[in-house]
Amino acid sequence: MTADLAAGPDTHSSSAWAPLRGRVYRTLFIAQLVSNIGLWMQTVGSQWFLVEQNSSATVVALVQTASLLPTLFFALLAGGLADLLDRRRLLIAISTYTAVAATATAVLAFTDVLTPMMLLAMTFLLGCGSALSSPAWQAIQPELVPAEQIPAASALGGVTVNGARAVGPAIGGVIVAAAGPAAVFAINALTFVVIIGALVWWRRPADDRSVDRERLGRSMLTGLHYMQSAPIVRRILLRSALFAFPASALWALLPLASSRHLHFGASGYGLVLGMLGVGAVSGVALYPRLRQSMSGNAVLALSAVTYAVGVVSVAYLPAGAAVPLLLLSGAAWIATLTTLNAAIQLSLAHWVRARGMSIYLLVFMGSQALGSFVWGLVASHVGFAAALLISAVLLVVTAASVTVLPLRADTGTLPRGVSTAWPTPMVMFEPEPDDGPVVVSVTYRVRPDSTTDFDRAMAAVGKARRRTGGYSWALFRNGEDPSLRVEQFTARSWGDLERQHRERWTESDHQRMTEALSYTVTGTTEKEEHLFGVPADR
Repeated sequence: MTADLAAGPDTHSSSAWAPLRGRVYRTLFIAQLVSNIGLWMQTVGSQWFLVEQNSSATVVALVQTASLLPTLFFALLAGGLADLLDRRRLLIAISTYTAVAATATAVLAFTDVLTPMMLLAMTFLLGCGSALSSPAWQAIQPELVPAEQIPAASALGGVTVNGARAVGPAIGGVIVAAAGPAAVFAINALTFVVIIGALVWWRRPADDRSVDRERLGRSMLTGLHYMQSAPIVRRILLRSALFAFPASALWALLPLASSRHLHFGASGYGLVLGMLGVGAVSGVALYPRLRQSMSGNAVLALSAVTYAVGVVSVAYLPAGAAVPLLLLSGAAWIATLTTLNAAIQLSLAHWVRARGMSIYLLVFMGSQALGSFVWGLVASHVGFAAALLISAVLLVVTAASVTVLPLRADTGTLPRGVSTAWPTPMVMFEPEPDDGPVVVSVTYRVRPDSTTDFDRAMAAVGKARRRTGGYSWALFRNGEDPSLRVEQFTARSWGDLERQHRERWTESDHQRMTEALSYTVTGTTEKEEHLFGVPADR
């Protein structure tokens, strides 16, 4: 059982390394780690290439924006694809595309054709690969480990990024100093061979879909509808944005702080990034103990303040003091991401997990992309040190905001397994999956002394209907018979209604429905009708 991520400590935490005992998880973990090392080497090469070109603070910060901006454009599409297609094959295709883009960047660099603007364009293309693949990577995690290991798997997912951040920049800095940025671009391209090989090796069980798959556009709209109707998830998204926007200043302006304040070269900058990565890996090992003594909200507050300390240090303290403090910032970064990632994964229903993760990534990385651009502009006007100080103040404000905008009390605790208790709708003809819209009308006879309780319980049912794809939900009182209540909602098509019944109605949704039915007259059954839209030209 997973402890409440918001309200209290997690007394059921499994070992931080437990997911690595699984062969498939371990193989994909190693492959991702190798690939991410290459990506961080690429980041060092890209940023230092711009520093050597005497690019402005805005242009240097745009490396972060260019790599993260594709998430704003493709996150919803990526989530829809990951929920509709075989995730393994999708990841193979996207990894192949990214390998080609990385190879092209290396060729341009080796032939001395690469310019700052061209590098930003290639960084954007590489970012497209990451944006398209991230929801699928996030969505397969619960397939690889049991539910109680999801927080640990989420933390280890951070290790593939932050462990790479510890190793990749250091290696990249040495290679850039010795052989130039083109060499690290080429190595990054080669690392995709590892990830593609691991995905080809993995034999993922085929999806068992009982009804026709949704169309892509409709699935994206349904994902947005779900998030809009899920207050637990909306609060997680808000906490993500509140942290990511000010925190992005460190990643965007660190090359300038390293060069102009700490007076480091390429290898020294790699060391600075590496310290953040080492701190993050250390944070993974410490996180289970931290969660045993603190609530998720307390972790978010403490991490924001701790991260701010590192932000201020690289702007104002000497290298001997600033670099060790980055260890704390790295640990704070991974503690925040682990808390938020675990919360979102444990709060999303299976059928919408990839789309939900894509929206989460859109918010988090979009906030980083926007923040990187804004902090670059601020640094151009007031200097990088003042910009970092302002971002640190905002991080402290973010920590304080946990008291008024915390993760909701039931975050990560609701049963998300599919419930089959909702009977399949019966009609007198065989509709086509695209027939619709379909108006569903359900009549209930409520005990006279329980109408208020029934109406309250049905409000929660209405949220569940909207979350699973229904819209225009309403509850009506019969004017001639006050004990009768009529629930109405609309499904976009017959196929969508079937998906609500067979794939989307969760155990927690069924619990809400059961509570509402407990207020109806014993021995009565609800009357359900289905009204199909008729084309106007008939």
